[in-house]
This record gives sequence, C-alpha cells and structure tokens, in this order.
Amino acid sequence: MAPPERAPIVGIVGPCSAGKSTLARALTAAGVTAKPIGQEHSYVPHMWQVIGQPDVLIYLDVSYPVAQGRRWLNWVPADLEEQRRRLRHARDHCHLFVQTDPLTAEQVRDQVLDFLRQAPWSLV
Repeated sequence: MAPPERAPIVGIVGPCSAGKSTLARALTAAGVTAKPIGQEHSYVPHMWQVIGQPDVLIYLDVSYPVAQGRRWLNWVPADLEEQRRRLRHARDHCHLFVQTDPLTAEQVRDQVLDFLRQAPWSLV
C-alpha cells in the first residue's frame, strides 16, 4: 500500500470518559494528526467517516464505574449502553479497539503508538 500524500489522520471514537481527548492530545504531541470524534450523542452511525475522515480509526471503551471515576456524569449505565449502540458502526470498522479501564493515559498512548508503528506506512 502506498503512503497517503497528506499526513494520515487518526480518528478516535468512544463513549464519554473513554479518553478520546486525552489520547488525541498525546498523539498530537507525538507528531500524529489525531482527531477526537465525539459522535456518541449522534444518531448518525457513520458520522465518524463524515466529520473525521480518518485514515485510521481507534475505538476507546470504558466501563460505567471507571467512567464515573474519571469524570462525574449525570447518567446511568443504560446511557453508556446507548452510546455504545450509537457507536456500533465505528466499533465494527475500527482498526484498533482499546479497553481503557485498566490502563493509564500513558499506557493507552503507548499501545496506540505501537499499533501505528506497525501500520502499512509509519504514522510515527
């Protein structure tokens, strides 16, 4: 596969408090073009393709108790399940799925960077 002519874009999706913005900042600091795609509140299944247009899609997930520990949200477990339902299309098409519960932000970053280094073209 030939490398793209522009810098590849890494899109990041996932439910609230999964770490999308944190990972995007960390990847950007590492020289990767990264976009958090906040579509968990949208009913448009393919929104990640339209607004993010990523070359690589990373899906971050989080459990309800860990999400609440990271940032208090006025929601119940069913709200998280609804976000996951809305993100199903992105989950089905992601290049990498990361369950962030047991990981620090640095460990998530490192796992994603390791994955990107193994891509058909080097993103880092």
